[in-house]
Amino acid sequence: MSGLRIPLDGPDGSGTDHALSLLAPNPSPMTLDGTNTWVIGRGEDVLVVDPGPDDGPHLRRVADRLRGRRVTAILLTHGHHDHSGGAKGFAELVRAPVRALDPGHRLGDEGLADGDVLTAGGLELHVVGTPGHSFDSLCFWLPEDRAMLTGDTVLGRGTSVIAPDGDLADYLRSLDRLRATAERVGAEALLPGHGPVLPDPIGALDGYIAHRRQRLDQIRSARERGARTPAEIVEVVYADVDRSLWPAAEMSVRAQLAYLDG
Repeated sequence: MSGLRIPLDGPDGSGTDHALSLLAPNPSPMTLDGTNTWVIGRGEDVLVVDPGPDDGPHLRRVADRLRGRRVTAILLTHGHHDHSGGAKGFAELVRAPVRALDPGHRLGDEGLADGDVLTAGGLELHVVGTPGHSFDSLCFWLPEDRAMLTGDTVLGRGTSVIAPDGDLADYLRSLDRLRATAERVGAEALLPGHGPVLPDPIGALDGYIAHRRQRLDQIRSARERGARTPAEIVEVVYADVDRSLWPAAEMSVRAQLAYLDG
């Protein structure tokens, strides 16, 4: 890979030689610094991944940064609003189709599926199906830069929540697949949907897999000690986590209980 851009003041402007992050102004405990909108390409044609929320100034800023280049397609890593809410508005700005796994989020005739290969300015972007965080989660492999765009499957900080439309068994399989893929292709960076670039893909994925296994062991232990409801388990297992994150933790606990009892 030619080189990473990792700004000292946060994820805005980070990326690789052919992938630029533009940060949406929607920070929160769930979205970290905000949603990373990715511009992928070289030359006159680009792809835009995850326009972010329906925020006019952000969408116009992304369009302005294109400097007249043509957007051949807008791609969604998944349909959650902080990634997809601005897709329709951005599509109108740049006159491009929106492609997603979920037909409900598409604008145009084409969707996305595992194994698809898109091109822009001579660059290839490979679609990798990674359900789990949500049922429609995708990652995108950029071989020119040895970089994987991971949406919410892997974040730049902390761990991903299993959303109500996700599934932990699928998520664990997706992490294993990403780990094997990263090793096979020699990945050198993960470009997440939230938070900073991760320059050690294998280390990040090993940490994610270990963390999930540890949480499952902690939940088994909490149940053995008498915790029954998701809220009771959160109080035990996530006692050291800021309470503002407990609702998200409860979503993950519900997913983990479904996995353990399935």
